[in-house]
Amino acid sequence: MAKDALTAWKAAAKLLERRWDRASYEAWLRPTTYLRCENDTFVVGVPDSYVFDMLSHRLHSDVKEALREATGRAVEVEFRVRQAPVAPIDGETEMPLFKLMAQRASAPPGLRAPIERANGAEPPESAINPRMVFERFIVNDSNQLATEAARAVAERPASVYNPFLVYGGVGIGKTHLLHAIANSCQERGLRVLYVSSEAFTNDLVHAIRNRTSPMFREKYRSVDVLLVDDIQFIRGKDTTQEEFFHTFNTLVNFNRQIVLASDRHPRELTTLEDRLRSRFQGGLVADIAPPELETRIAIMELWARERDIQIPSKVLHVIAERSSSCIRELNGLFNQIAARLRINGGGNLSVRRAEATLNRYEKPAEQITVSHIIDVIAASFNLESDALKGKKRVARINHARQVAMYLAREMTESSLPQIGDVFGRSHTTVLHGCNKIEAEMKLDELLASRVKHLRKQIARV
Repeated sequence: MAKDALTAWKAAAKLLERRWDRASYEAWLRPTTYLRCENDTFVVGVPDSYVFDMLSHRLHSDVKEALREATGRAVEVEFRVRQAPVAPIDGETEMPLFKLMAQRASAPPGLRAPIERANGAEPPESAINPRMVFERFIVNDSNQLATEAARAVAERPASVYNPFLVYGGVGIGKTHLLHAIANSCQERGLRVLYVSSEAFTNDLVHAIRNRTSPMFREKYRSVDVLLVDDIQFIRGKDTTQEEFFHTFNTLVNFNRQIVLASDRHPRELTTLEDRLRSRFQGGLVADIAPPELETRIAIMELWARERDIQIPSKVLHVIAERSSSCIRELNGLFNQIAARLRINGGGNLSVRRAEATLNRYEKPAEQITVSHIIDVIAASFNLESDALKGKKRVARINHARQVAMYLAREMTESSLPQIGDVFGRSHTTVLHGCNKIEAEMKLDELLASRVKHLRKQIARV
């Protein structure tokens, strides 16, 4: 019977490994150990009270359901904190924390150093770029509030706006502001840590796998200023959200500054837990709008002065008109012209020559538009394109319309109001439709697969 129960526990663990995301499984189930089965109650050992609380309260029903499927009957599960190291479910041997600490005794101190890995692999962790400072950030009406708030945060961390979250589209200056804050705080001797949300997640996974969670928490919770870029990417990662929630609370409670960057307002991050979204909105939320033509020209004038090159104002105007709102694209176009100037020996560059250079550089592919997305979705659902923009609320049409809205938000630079104008609906209707499809895809694999196929189809413009 004991052997059968152990087999059932391993089978349930395999089920949960497929159902949970990787980080959740590594954090909560891999460290557990089957102990015994008493009167249809599985007794499972856990390493600490943190794992105990998670499995006993938030994940208890998942584990119980997996055991029911593995045994073919209704059973109970009870978790108990182990008093001594025991081999976890996959048979690996745990290394006591004091041994890990002893191995690190010779390592130089420093909370900002990356966590050591057993296999030598390091997660992608971003260094602070010394060139991204406030002096090199062009201020205009579209980013003035965010810039002034960022300067205030840098001058008085955790005193004015905590947390501070800046949001906006791709390549318009969010990361520059985060680095500027980091550089300013670092110059005054503060302990600063800048990471992307991906680096935070990877760090967490490695810490869980190598049993170094205390060191992970020390690294992230002992800094004066924590800056996390692209925070929207922790959506759907339950373990990362759980850990970041506790990290957030610890830093705020100890009067430490938190700075975040996202591609959208916190209220639109609907796949994040409510408790995180409410905390993100508890400080200051500032947006950065795409730079207008004059600002793009001013940015290039700064770049030209830094490189000590002379570019005619008419040529700068041509580059600015050719570029989109993305500063990275603007930088790419500017580099093409700067390279052409070097080839010419620094001589004058005509507008006609500049346009010829840009024509060779720019991609010929068409830009994805909301109208193109509507046409692809309508064809896929055997509907007329006008039906998606019409007033009919038939279930089949409404579902196709919401899929089109979702992909329009994901694949274009259009704002919610702009998407709504194409569909003849308000931005709140668009947001509702996007959130509905996003939630349904998590539960419906067929829908998720279809949306993935449609995304590829749309990209072939």
